[in-house]
Amino acid sequence: SSQYPHLVNTYKMGNVDMNGTERKNIRVGAKVKIVQKQHQRTGQLTEGVVKDILTNSAVHHRGIKVRLENGTIGRVQEVCGEEMRRQD
Repeated sequence: SSQYPHLVNTYKMGNVDMNGTERKNIRVGAKVKIVQKQHQRTGQLTEGVVKDILTNSAVHHRGIKVRLENGTIGRVQEVCGEEMRRQD
């Protein structure tokens, strides 16, 4: 059960397996779609791979803030999956 059941993701993303409002859903190396601060009104998404997780709290209602490998910073709206870069 969520600690914050009243908080919902405000961006309409259709069918999403994992949303970006919970830190536990996001891993370094995961492929995600983020919204940058300057695109919050339009909802324009940027896709990339997580380099750093910048939000410390477990939940953020607008999305967990991350830095992508290309340096772009934004809030996660959708977790697309893991990058295939695991060492076995």
